[in-house]
Amino acid sequence: MSEALTILATKAPSWRFLFAHPAHLVACGFGSGLSPVAPGTVGTLFAWASFPLLRPWMSDFELLGGLVICFVGGVLAVHRTGVDLGVVDHGSIVWDEIVPFWLVLLFCPAEWPWQMAAFALFRLFDIGKPQPARYFDEQVKNGFGVMSDDLVAAGYTLLVLAMARFVLG
Repeated sequence: MSEALTILATKAPSWRFLFAHPAHLVACGFGSGLSPVAPGTVGTLFAWASFPLLRPWMSDFELLGGLVICFVGGVLAVHRTGVDLGVVDHGSIVWDEIVPFWLVLLFCPAEWPWQMAAFALFRLFDIGKPQPARYFDEQVKNGFGVMSDDLVAAGYTLLVLAMARFVLG
């Protein structure tokens, strides 16, 4: 990546950009992706903070269906926003953290220690990008690739949490 693109990829877009198109608002996590420091972590924190607002209104099945819609819509919003920013996986795009972390929280025990562990694991897998997440990150340069690598991170997170629950009883 050229130095100019590297600078662009790390600089948050403006609030004007955020409201220029509905896809930008969604892809940038309703502003959480505009954080100048660790936008992916801030986007995940946004997911954690907003999940209790969604949870009481839907059954597990309805929420899972809503997450599928959010994922598919996210593929489109993230792709459009990446094209408009000139960087497929710009740092301010955090919808790819939000939707998969909502999925983790759907299956995670509601107690704080479990949710803190889920947060830490999700961030670890999102940053570390174990296969096949790395494949999606490096080879699939569109909204689907951006959303899918974090979905893989969510899968690894849920797997580790399930093993911990099994071991801990």
